[in-house]
Amino acid sequence: MKRCAFVFLAFVSAIPVVAQSGAKPSPPAFKKMQALAGDWEGKDANGMPAKTNFKVVVANTTVMETLEMHDEPEMLTLYTVDGDGVALVHYCPTNNQPRMRAAPTAGEVKELDFQFTGAGNLPEASIGHEQRLVLRFEDENHITEEWTWRSKGKDSVNVINFARSGK
Repeated sequence: MKRCAFVFLAFVSAIPVVAQSGAKPSPPAFKKMQALAGDWEGKDANGMPAKTNFKVVVANTTVMETLEMHDEPEMLTLYTVDGDGVALVHYCPTNNQPRMRAAPTAGEVKELDFQFTGAGNLPEASIGHEQRLVLRFEDENHITEEWTWRSKGKDSVNVINFARSGK
């Protein structure tokens, strides 16, 4: 009986390895996101400081961004592969969770334009929420994040220019 249990456990523990070996490669846009791993410092258009950190997590399937703006609570955004594009869920201090998706064009990925697809904990679209994120890859050490906040049908844009820390 112990021998059967051992064989069963060995078989079951090998299943994740087999499943991972058949995984599709990440699209170029997501590889660009993974390359952001590390600490970044920047300023918004008003000169206010900001910092962010990108970390590759969950067996390289997710990029987690932790964003801190001057005098605002921390925000968290998770980026994942979604077919031929990249999807995100943004965890906002306003306690809603906008979902967005970017479908990059062919060729070199210079920007990802994430468009709103829905949100958790957002009972009405008129309630303030992040509506769009344009992420520009200036070079390997510089990025720009352009967040669009929508409230009562009106948009306001916050542009943050980041440089990789220590570069």
